[in-house]
Amino acid sequence: MALRLSVSSSHGPATSPGMSTCRPAACGRFPALLGGGGAASQRRSLAMMSGSERGVFPAKSSSSDTATVGAEAVAVTGQVTEVNKDTFWPIVKAAGPKVVVLDMYTQWCGPCKVIAPKFQEMSEKNLDVVFLKLDCNQDNRPLAKELGIRVVPTFKILKDGKVVKEVTGAKIDELAHAIETVKSSRGMP
Repeated sequence: MALRLSVSSSHGPATSPGMSTCRPAACGRFPALLGGGGAASQRRSLAMMSGSERGVFPAKSSSSDTATVGAEAVAVTGQVTEVNKDTFWPIVKAAGPKVVVLDMYTQWCGPCKVIAPKFQEMSEKNLDVVFLKLDCNQDNRPLAKELGIRVVPTFKILKDGKVVKEVTGAKIDELAHAIETVKSSRGMP
C-alpha cells in the first residue's frame, strides 16, 4: 500500500474550531503510524540533567541506544520533558503520585505547533505536575500504539501510572480543566 502525500494542506487556520486535530484518515499525513516518514529527521534529543535538582524525577532508561545507555532520563517540574518509547514509562513510574501530562504530537502537525508554547506555559504554572511530550515518529510507534493514539495532538493525563483522562485536539482550556479535575481527585497533594 502506498502512502500518498499532498503538497496542499487540508488544514485550515489554527483558530478554526473544526481543525483542532490532525486525523490520519482525513489528511493521510500520519507517517509514523502508517509506516512511513523520516524518523531520523524527526528525532529530538532527550534532556539529560543532574538528579540533584529540585523537582527532578530520574528514571533509568532501558534503551540500548548508546546516547542514553548508562544515563538517566529525567523529568523536571516547571518545564516540558521530551520522552521516547524507552524513557516514558520509567519517568511515569518515578513521578509516583504526581499527575503526569503527555503531549503526543508530530513534527508536521500545525495544531501541535500552535499549542506547544501554551503547553510549555502550563508546565511553568503547574509545578506539581510532570509535563512530557512524545514525538509520534517511527521510532516511538510502539508506545504511540500502546497508548491508543488516533489523532494529534492528543494529551494523556496519568495518575499513579494509569491513563485517567484524554484530551484530543489543540484545546488548551479543555486540557487545563482536565488537569485540574485529576489533580483535585483522590487526594492530590
